[in-house]
Amino acid sequence: MSTKDFIEKDYYKVLGVPKDATEAEIKKAYRKLAREFHPDANKGNAKAEERFKEISEANDILGDPKKRKEYDEARALFGNGGFRPGPGAGGGNFNFDLGDLFGGNPQQQQGGGGFGGGFGDVLGGLFNRGGGAGTRTQPRRGQDIESEVTLSFTEAIEGATVPLRMSSQAPCKACSGTGDKNGTPRVCPTCVGTGQVARGSGGGFSLTDPCPDCKGRGLIAEHPCLDCKGSGRAKSSRTMQVRIPAGVTDGQRIRLRGKGAPGERGGPAGDLYVMVHVDTHPVFGRKEDNLTVTVPVTFTEAALGGEVRVPTLGGPPVTLKLPPGTPNGRTMRARGKGAVRKDGTRGDLLVTVEVSVPKDLSGNARDALEAYREATAGEDPRAELFEAAKGA
Repeated sequence: MSTKDFIEKDYYKVLGVPKDATEAEIKKAYRKLAREFHPDANKGNAKAEERFKEISEANDILGDPKKRKEYDEARALFGNGGFRPGPGAGGGNFNFDLGDLFGGNPQQQQGGGGFGGGFGDVLGGLFNRGGGAGTRTQPRRGQDIESEVTLSFTEAIEGATVPLRMSSQAPCKACSGTGDKNGTPRVCPTCVGTGQVARGSGGGFSLTDPCPDCKGRGLIAEHPCLDCKGSGRAKSSRTMQVRIPAGVTDGQRIRLRGKGAPGERGGPAGDLYVMVHVDTHPVFGRKEDNLTVTVPVTFTEAALGGEVRVPTLGGPPVTLKLPPGTPNGRTMRARGKGAVRKDGTRGDLLVTVEVSVPKDLSGNARDALEAYREATAGEDPRAELFEAAKGA
């Protein structure tokens, strides 16, 4: 993305959140919109795909505290597209259009962590300091890529390696990224390979524009490549085997460094951000690093006590000792049978007891229960309830 777009686009509006939104509110808004407009859910819908790109772009800026701070500072300085210097910036009040300032340099739109270098590059190019005319000839970091994956409950707990198919801009294979079909572009004589030309502003500082002859590349393809039209960049699709770490949760966003789009001119690759969705399990649930399971027990097991076998996720059953008089709903703990933590240890399995009431009774069972009812006829388990209700 160009620095001009970085300043002029209202990312808060794209995500539908206020400018003082918290990180949690931004994350929630992004997840909701990403699910709605994801290409997998809108196959063949170009508008939905473009909307998804805008949402991902906005989240890349607002979801990163550092980028968000630079974005807010830049918009505060440049306002609605016009630069307003203070009294010491050359005297007088004047505005000029951001389109004249940044010129829509196509090279600025090639990666770089979401925007063309950030607020520092804006000021560096504006006041001819920190940026310099040769900045664009330096190696450039590749673009970050967004993707999604759905895991089974067990895969999320144990970790999994999954294939992900991704599309991104990469050096054109036909011309090896040179833009020239013969692979022999020449250095632009106008900007001498810098990709920029300087012009005076009359305000005490100089401005730089993308070179009009090479469009900011610093190179001129005398025989433009037919595949990339001389840009040196082309859309590339690839399938990667990505390792999802153990213990991930539903809605978690994982950053895989260096797995994004390839860089330019020897620059590092961008990062891959994977949004994880986890399916539910018919038996087990999850509470932070612990797994949960509800185990039915008989009335006699709860009343008299005993040993109860409990299933575990992906392992052999464990046996828990049920103390006499165990009430319905009591939770016990099987240590080390839960989800994997970041340090490699495991949480626990939380076992909740549910007293099972039989629907059908044999003759002997009914007789035994009738005898039990007669033996406990003087007991009223609700007596304390009514006493408490009277005293309240």
